[in-house]
Amino acid sequence: MKKYNVGIIGHGWVATAHIPAINGTTQAQVTAIYSSRELDAAALSAKYGGPVSTYTDLDAMLADPSIHAVSICSYPYQHADHAVKAARAGKHLIIEKPLALSWKDCLRIEAAAKAAKVKSCVCFECRYSNQFQVTKSVIDRGLLGDLHYGEVDYYHGIGPWYGQFRWNVKKKAGGSALLTAGCHALDALLMFMGDDVESVMALSTKSSSKIFKPYEFDTTSVTILNFRGGRVGKCAAVVDCLQPYYFHTHLCGSQGSLLDNKFHSMKLHTNKHAWSQLSMKMLDSGDVSDHPYLSQFQAFFNALDAGKEMPLTSLGDAMKSHRVMFAADESAKTGKPVKL
Repeated sequence: MKKYNVGIIGHGWVATAHIPAINGTTQAQVTAIYSSRELDAAALSAKYGGPVSTYTDLDAMLADPSIHAVSICSYPYQHADHAVKAARAGKHLIIEKPLALSWKDCLRIEAAAKAAKVKSCVCFECRYSNQFQVTKSVIDRGLLGDLHYGEVDYYHGIGPWYGQFRWNVKKKAGGSALLTAGCHALDALLMFMGDDVESVMALSTKSSSKIFKPYEFDTTSVTILNFRGGRVGKCAAVVDCLQPYYFHTHLCGSQGSLLDNKFHSMKLHTNKHAWSQLSMKMLDSGDVSDHPYLSQFQAFFNALDAGKEMPLTSLGDAMKSHRVMFAADESAKTGKPVKL
C-alpha cells in the first residue's frame, strides 16, 4: 500500500475539513499547504499531527516531487487555474465543488487531467453520506421498482453567520444558487435517476429579506429535468431560506416510493397506510466539518492504489452534473428550456 503526500491549495474554511479527513485515511498525509498569506508551519504541524511545509508560491509547492496529490480548497473562481497547473505538474486532484464557474473552465480541467493522466476526486461528498448510500441501496435492490419521478431539494440559508458569506455573495465567486451549494442536490438526483438528461427548464428568484440583500445573483432556483425515456425530476436550490438545514428527497417508482428516511414498497408488502422507517443518518448540517469527506477520500486513495478512477465522484461523474447545472442556469437566465 502506497503512502501519499498531499498538498493543500488554499487554507480556508473547507481546508480545515479536508486536512483531518485526508490524514484520517490509511494511506495519505497532508505535508504541504499553499496560501496567499503567510502561515505558521510549526503551528500547523502541531495542529495536524505531522510535519507540514508552508508555501506562498504555488509553483514551488507543485515542483516538490514528494507531493503526489493536491486538494484544491481555493475560491471557486480559482479552481480551474489551480487544477490545470497541478495536473500539468503530475499531481492527482481533489477538487472542492464546484469544479469551476463556467463550462469552458470545466473542460479545461478535464483536458489537463486527461493529458497528464492523473486521477481526480470531486467533492460531491454527499454521495458518500449514510443517507444517500442507504437511499441508493433501496433503489438498487429494486424496492421502488422503475423510477419515473424524483425530486431532491437543498434548503440551506447561507447568511452572514457563515464564513463564506463575505465572498459567496459575489456573482464571480458564488455563481448561482445551484453552483454554490444546490449542486449537491442536483448531483444526488442524477445519482438516483441516472445522468441521461435530455433537457432542463429552470426558474429563479431571491428573498426580499435584508439578510440576503448582498447577493449579486438569484439565491433560489427550481429546475425541471427531462430524462431519456420520459422520466422527470425536480431540484430546488434554496440558499436564502430561514429555516433549519434540510435535504429533501422524494422518489416514486413502479413498486413504491421513498420520502427522506421513510419508504413504502409493494415488493416487500409494507403497510400502504403508513410509511416504513429506514435507519439512516440524515444530512442535517451545512458545516463542512459534518460532511463525509473521510469516506470519500478513503475511496479515492483506494482507487489510486488500484490504478482506477474512483467510484461515484470521479471527474467524469462531476462533469455530467456540472453540464446539467450550467444548462439549468442558462435556462433560468433566458426563460427557455435548454437541451443537452
